[in-house]
Amino acid sequence: MTRLLHASLIALLVIALDQASKAWVLYDLMNPPTVMHIFPFLDLVLAWNKGVGFGLLKAHSLWGTLALIAIALSISGVLGVWIWRTTDKLMLWSLSMIIGGALGNIIDRLRFEGAVVDFIYVPVYIFGYHFPAFNVADSAITVGVCLLILESYVRKKK
Repeated sequence: MTRLLHASLIALLVIALDQASKAWVLYDLMNPPTVMHIFPFLDLVLAWNKGVGFGLLKAHSLWGTLALIAIALSISGVLGVWIWRTTDKLMLWSLSMIIGGALGNIIDRLRFEGAVVDFIYVPVYIFGYHFPAFNVADSAITVGVCLLILESYVRKKK
């Protein structure tokens, strides 16, 4: 049971950090919207993302938004079952971060007519394509997936 409590706290921490950072950006930092150059490799911008990860599969209707929410909830449910069954701490952390990030973005979709607030922009261009803006939830999902891959690699080594 302690394991599930830890997983819940990690997911809730990700959600809280994500929603707090988005509120700060929306209602204070980017009011009015602007581009803030923090470092040569990091800008803060205000972007509304109606797609999934990095703007892919944009939902242009209520049904598309509901489908994205349903998919994210389904994946979170599957990951929750995986957490229930695992005893590995690294896997618990990674899955909890992914769930927290997914739920943070779902909250945005419900609040902002299907859109997610993105504000971290790394101006990197590869073959003329730029890396899209992202947020704390996207970062948590990415780190969680990387930790999951690392855990899988470590497990294979054993």
